[in-house]
Amino acid sequence: MAHIIVVGNEKGGAGKSTVAMHVATALARLGHRVGMLDLDLRQKTTARYLANRKTSIERHGYALPSPVYAELPEIGAGALAPGENAYDRRLSQAVAGLEADSDFIVIDCPGSHTRLSQVAHTLADTLITPLNDSFVDFDLLAHIDGETSEIQGPSVYSEMVWNARQLRAQAGLKPIDWVVVRNRLGAQRMVNKEKMGRALEDLSARIGFRTAPGFHDRVIFRELFPRGLTLLDLRDVGVKGQMNISNVAARQELRELMKALKLPGVTADF
Repeated sequence: MAHIIVVGNEKGGAGKSTVAMHVATALARLGHRVGMLDLDLRQKTTARYLANRKTSIERHGYALPSPVYAELPEIGAGALAPGENAYDRRLSQAVAGLEADSDFIVIDCPGSHTRLSQVAHTLADTLITPLNDSFVDFDLLAHIDGETSEIQGPSVYSEMVWNARQLRAQAGLKPIDWVVVRNRLGAQRMVNKEKMGRALEDLSARIGFRTAPGFHDRVIFRELFPRGLTLLDLRDVGVKGQMNISNVAARQELRELMKALKLPGVTADF
């Protein structure tokens, strides 16, 4: 069976699609067969990313390893069993369609609570939760006392992950490996950054996730999207010898993230 990687939280702007595309492309470059789904049926950022990538490949003849993207199939009401949810069937059929030819399936979730996202979390072997390095985003995981920094209890998203874990346990599936990725880290040593680190360390022990370094806030990520490219594609599209320090550092960040994920059979040798 394919190893399912779900990239999710319930807040927009945390870099989910950027992380999803770079993880999927890194796996493809390492020789793994990768399928990909985008569950944000309105914005479809990942779907657009891959469409832009296809255009660049066809226009310039690039040889770029890429994940195989699948749309969720439409399901007529007559095809559903009594009481069956249409979104459940659409997701299960999409996963089944990719699974036979995939080593990994990367699922990018929307930045809101939806039925599709909820069900996708129960499928996750690895759950990646990108989080901006801010207590605004931290509130997605837990409520914290603003003066004492004492954690008061889990928030709605953590509760959803807990429910997904319970459902997997009842089905006899292995536990979710939950990895919270700190994105948009500042280069400077700041009090807020250190407080976030301590709060995440405390919370990780209480609700069961690992932390991993993500990406700094770099212009390169916004520049790559219209062409559907990732950091790993730059040398293949003629940037070799022109890699600036920021791009080299961003590539190293991706390498460190892939190592931290500890995916089965994967070495971040790129």
